[in-house]
Amino acid sequence: MQLPFEKLRLIIESHKRFVLTSHVNPDGDGLGSEVALAHYLESKGKQVSILNCSATPENYLFLHKLHPIFQFDPPRHEDIVENAEVIILLDANDPDRLAAMTPFIMKSHAMKVCIDHHPEPGEFADLYLLDEQSPATGEIIYNFISMAGGTIDRVTATALYTAIMTDTGSFRYQKTDSEVHTIVAHLLQAGADPIVIYEQVYERTSAKRMRLLGMALANMQTMYDGKLAYIVLTSKMFEATGTSEADTDAFVPYTLTIDGVQIGLMFSEMDNIVKVSFRSKGDIAINELAKEFGGNGHKNAAGARISNAKLDDVMHQALKSAGKFVK
Repeated sequence: MQLPFEKLRLIIESHKRFVLTSHVNPDGDGLGSEVALAHYLESKGKQVSILNCSATPENYLFLHKLHPIFQFDPPRHEDIVENAEVIILLDANDPDRLAAMTPFIMKSHAMKVCIDHHPEPGEFADLYLLDEQSPATGEIIYNFISMAGGTIDRVTATALYTAIMTDTGSFRYQKTDSEVHTIVAHLLQAGADPIVIYEQVYERTSAKRMRLLGMALANMQTMYDGKLAYIVLTSKMFEATGTSEADTDAFVPYTLTIDGVQIGLMFSEMDNIVKVSFRSKGDIAINELAKEFGGNGHKNAAGARISNAKLDDVMHQALKSAGKFVK
C-alpha cells in the first residue's frame, strides 16, 4: 500500500476541492471513514464536501456533528460535484453502488479515487487504495493518515473507532487481528470514547425499529436441518411500523446466533427492489451466492439488490441456491 498511499498524498497536495462519498445506505465504516478523511483534508487547507445518496441513519448522526454529511440533492449539490477536482469513493468499489448519484459522479471530470476493502472492484477510478485483508475501510484511512504524517486527534479517533468497531462486529469477526487492536488502542489514547460510541450506534434505537425487529424475529425460519436461518421483511411490515431500509441495520446477524446455523439470509421488500443480505460462518464463501443475484461482498458478509423482482421469487431462488453452500 505504500505506493498508492504516496500517490494519494501527492494528489491531495496538488488539488483543492474534494468530494467524499460512500455507498447507498451508508454504514458506520463508510460514514466514519468519510468524516476522518474529511477532517484530515481540512487540516491541509482543502475544501471538502461529504455527499451521500442516502440520508445518514439516526444512530450515526453524532458523526454529522463532527463534520457535516449531506444527502445529495441535485439542485443544491450538482455544481459541487461538477466543480470538484477529486472525488473519493469510500467503502465501495463500484460506482453503481452510489445509486442516484452515479451519473453525476461519472460525468464529472474530477480525478476519481477508490478506497475500499471489498473484492472485485469495478474499473472506473484513476487511483485505487484497496486492501481486502483490512477488516474495515477505516483501518486503511488510519494507515494512510499515519503514513502521511497526519494527526490522530479526538475527531479522527472517534470517526475511525466507529468505522472499525461496526465493520468488525464489535471486534468479533474473522479479520479482527492483533493489528486491529493495536490501532484501536491508539484511537482510545487519542480520545475515542468506546462507551459513548457504542451507545450512540447500538443503544439509541427507536421504538418503531424495535417493533420491526420483533416482527422479523417472530417469523424467522430455518432450513437444511437447521443449518440455514432466514428472516423476511415485507413492504407491509415497513409500512405498519413506519420504518425504512436504514432501520434494518444489524438485523441479519441474529440469524447466525441460532446454534447450528451456518448461513443467515434476510430478505427486504421495498419499492421495485428486493434486497438480500447474506451472512455465513467459517469457510462458507457466501459472497459467491450473492454473485448469483448480481451482488457481492466479503467472504462471510455480502448483499444484493434485485430490481423489478417479486419477493417470493427471489426467496425461492436464493433459498434453493443456498443449499449448495450448506456443509
